[in-house]
Amino acid sequence: MLPVIALVGRPNVGKSTLFNRLTRTRDALVAGQPGLTRDRKYGVGRLGDRPCLVVDTGGLSGVAEGLDALMEQQVLRAIAEADHILFLLDAKEGCSGSDEFIAAQLRKTGKPVTPVVNKSEGQDEAMTTADFHILALGQPVAISALHKQGVKRLIDSVLAKLPEPPQEQAPEEERGIQIAVVGRPNVGKSTLVNRMLGEERVLAYDQPGTTRDSIFITYTHDDKPYTLIDTAGVRRRARVSEAVEKFSVIKTLQAIEQANVVLLILDARQGIGEQDASLAGHILESGRALLVVVNKWDGLEREERERIRSELDRKLPFLDFASRHFISALHGTGVGDLYAQIDRVYANAMRNLATATLTRLLEAMLTEHQPPLVRGRRIKLRYAHQGGQNPPLIVIHGNQTAAVPPSYRRYLVNRFRRLLKLDGTPIRIEFKSGENPFKGRRNKLTQSQLRKRQRLKKFVRRRS
Repeated sequence: MLPVIALVGRPNVGKSTLFNRLTRTRDALVAGQPGLTRDRKYGVGRLGDRPCLVVDTGGLSGVAEGLDALMEQQVLRAIAEADHILFLLDAKEGCSGSDEFIAAQLRKTGKPVTPVVNKSEGQDEAMTTADFHILALGQPVAISALHKQGVKRLIDSVLAKLPEPPQEQAPEEERGIQIAVVGRPNVGKSTLVNRMLGEERVLAYDQPGTTRDSIFITYTHDDKPYTLIDTAGVRRRARVSEAVEKFSVIKTLQAIEQANVVLLILDARQGIGEQDASLAGHILESGRALLVVVNKWDGLEREERERIRSELDRKLPFLDFASRHFISALHGTGVGDLYAQIDRVYANAMRNLATATLTRLLEAMLTEHQPPLVRGRRIKLRYAHQGGQNPPLIVIHGNQTAAVPPSYRRYLVNRFRRLLKLDGTPIRIEFKSGENPFKGRRNKLTQSQLRKRQRLKKFVRRRS
């Protein structure tokens, strides 16, 4: 196994900044506000002589109740998994009572710990670290994660103390199918993620906005690799007031772009809202394979269930290609059936389509329903081939293709989906018109051809 390094400390000491520096990514949210990171976030460390796994954690506040208690559980699990702990401290604020409390807890674990004094740019290292010797965790190391000062030296010294990974170990785990779980706040996304994983991996709390960042979790199910992406809830723009929440929405939309399959989670108790339709539209534009998952289905009366089905038809008609699944993430009803559907729609999105098959189907569609006339001339569609995957892209060549109306494009999309059985994924069609082979030929005539043409014209005039 790759060595695991956990980043712990009180809120706003720079753990996420150091995480981004070690992984050479921007995966963790960073802003001048404490409490952004609430779940464990994993990344592959790319700074140093060899790879490792880096775990970013939420800030330890010492308040063992409500959401802070759940965050503390996540930190304790990260500490239990770690081979080495980097205890982040703030050089500008000095050693606090909270730091001493956390240090006492870390000493009890028996894990190797390195005190890391962050935000020490422009300061003398000996003077900066002097106050932190009271923590009795060894020699503190001064760095500035924001300004890249001392970070390389820190990680090299830590990795030198850790055992070498097996030579046959791959530097990165196979991610498999990447599944983004998206929806409005408090619809049960984190509860569904935990149910699919079989453990309390992310925070599930009865409060909207608990998840603020996109959490990537790689695991296996039935010997198949998957990556679940738990995302922040997306609300209407008018209700997104905090700058941090705006960044969370951006991370969610980026997760959709990165995913192979998207699970759109809807709340059966709240019905289908405008933000549900807006989010569904973004998923459609991204071209990702999609499953519509209606959560909290248990306990609903028959009339309420019929009302939800009617709202799905009325408010989300553009998602007619996606199958619907009615589940209870809390009790596990219907959750196990999602994996087979995820595998199926992913296979459809990544399917290779033969040119001969697409052209034959196109000819059958033209026989069944001809394109309309344009200025008295029929649009001619000659052949089709595949232009891409995820989503499937079908390129159709012909004449006057720029004049193909949207209604006929929809006809082609629906017929291709039905005949190829490509449900669960959007299909995109791109038209290309061939150039007229005789266009400009007159200007390319040779001099002898021009002389012959002139002699022919004179002969015709004399005869007439």
